[in-house]
Amino acid sequence: MASIDPVARPAMSSERVRDALVVPGGLWREIRIVAETGSTNSDLLADARRGVAEGAVLAAEAQSAGRGRIGRAWVAPPRAALTFSVLLRPAAVPQARRGWVPLLAGVSLALALRQEAGVDARLKWPNDVQVNGAKLAGILAEQADDAIVVGAGINVSTRRDELPVPDATSLALAGAVVTDRDRLLAGVLRELERWYLAWTGRAGDAVESGLAAEYRRLCATLGRQVVVSLPGGQTLTGPADDVDDLGRLVVGSPEGPVPTSAGDVVHVR
Repeated sequence: MASIDPVARPAMSSERVRDALVVPGGLWREIRIVAETGSTNSDLLADARRGVAEGAVLAAEAQSAGRGRIGRAWVAPPRAALTFSVLLRPAAVPQARRGWVPLLAGVSLALALRQEAGVDARLKWPNDVQVNGAKLAGILAEQADDAIVVGAGINVSTRRDELPVPDATSLALAGAVVTDRDRLLAGVLRELERWYLAWTGRAGDAVESGLAAEYRRLCATLGRQVVVSLPGGQTLTGPADDVDDLGRLVVGSPEGPVPTSAGDVVHVR
C-alpha cells in the first residue's frame, strides 16, 4: 500500500459520522469504516444474503477490488477518495420501479456535494457525478434477493497524476470549499435518507416523490447530442430529450423517441 500523508489525508472517524446520523427511527443504524477491503459492495452484498437489515453503511479507506459500472475497475490511492456502500431493502417498492435506486443515489450525491463542497455537481445519465464535464464520482447498485446495495466512489483529494483517466477530476482539483470526508459522508447520507424515505413512502413513484423532477434539474445529459453504446454492441445516436418516469433515457431518432434503460453515454455536444 502506498504511503499516506496523515495531515493531507487524515483517517475517517466512524464515531463522528455515527454521532451525526444514527438516531432512533432513522434509516441509518450501523456505520463502519475499515482501513482496507476488497470491495465495500461485495461485503454488504454478503451481509444482505445473511439477512442483515437495511441501514448498514460500510466505508473503506482503501479498496483492492473496487468495481464500477459495466464491469470496470475503480481505483484510488488510500484516503484520497470517499468510498462507501449502503444496504437498502425497499420492500414497499415494486420491482419495476427499483431502477430508480442508482438515479436516486446520484441525486443525493450531487446535492450533498453542491451543499457541502460548493461545487457545481451535475449528473451524467444514469448516475455519474460530474463537475465541468469531468467525472467526480461514480455509483454502482447491485441486487441480492430483495436487497439493493449502492456503492459510491468520490474523488476527494486525488491529484491530477493520481487520476485513472484524463477526463476525471476530484473535489480538490475542482476548488471545493470542503474536503473533510467525514463531513462529506454525513452530507451524502442525509440526502440519501431524505430522498429514499420520500421515494419509498410513495411506493417508488419518482414523480409523486419529486425525485424525477429533481433528477431532470440536475441532469447535464438532457438537451445534449449523445451516443449511447447499448448492450449487444449496438449504438444509438441523437438528442437526449428526457428521462421518463421509469428513469430511462429518452433519445430522439428518425423513428421517434427511443427509451433506453442501460448503456454507456457519451456527450457529443
